[in-house]
Amino acid sequence: MPKPSANMSGVQCLASENIWFDKHRYDEAERRFYEGANGPSSPQQQVKSALQQAKGRQQKRQHRNSSSHAGGDQELVSRMKSLEMENHTLHKVVQDMRAALQKLESRVAMLEKTPAAAAPCAKAAPVQAAPVRQVKVENGDDDDDDDMDLFGSDDDDEEAARLKQERLDAYAAKKAKKPALIAKSSIILDVKPWDDETDMAKLEECVRSVQMDGLLWGASKLVPVGYGIKKLQINCVVEDDKVGTDILEEEITQFEDFVQSVDVAAFNKI
Repeated sequence: MPKPSANMSGVQCLASENIWFDKHRYDEAERRFYEGANGPSSPQQQVKSALQQAKGRQQKRQHRNSSSHAGGDQELVSRMKSLEMENHTLHKVVQDMRAALQKLESRVAMLEKTPAAAAPCAKAAPVQAAPVRQVKVENGDDDDDDDMDLFGSDDDDEEAARLKQERLDAYAAKKAKKPALIAKSSIILDVKPWDDETDMAKLEECVRSVQMDGLLWGASKLVPVGYGIKKLQINCVVEDDKVGTDILEEEITQFEDFVQSVDVAAFNKI
């Protein structure tokens, strides 16, 4: 490639550079094209479109605010309704309680008045208990009036007294025929021997030989005590008025050869 000469002019240098000097012309042509397609774009239209966009944004914001306020109002209304229902229920409960209290007060007042009204009746009862015989008065002479007994004779009083005495005598006789209850007790005695060589059969025979009115011997058994020694445990039924535990102990301990001691293991009323 030949080297350019030093005396090359400035126009030739610019012509050799790859620069787009006509860009503004193309931009202007493009703007006019779009204006022809979409209509002329004046500053007033631009301001109008900007206002419309601002108005649209404001409407959207108001819509959001109104929806949020509507939700809050709906919640407030529901809460108010629930409070009104609760208030109505409480009013009803209070009214029921007032009605019950009024009934109770009226009943108490009636009960307070009843004893006061019954007392005069009770006092007047003895006066009314003695009826007066009514005598039918017939038309007659004045002499017949002197023979009338307005208050009755004493025969009725004597008859009533006789019936009462007969009933008392019958009750006393019936009560006398009824057998009286006899108090009895069940006693369990522990009879201990002297040692393990004591004849327990002979010991039991000695215990059962104790006989008295109101005493009935029952079952018996041998209970181990220790070291090969056994005690006699015997049951008996006694009449409380005739036989006591002290008498039984005295009678049994008389057999000194076999009995060391006598204890009451159990005592139950029958």
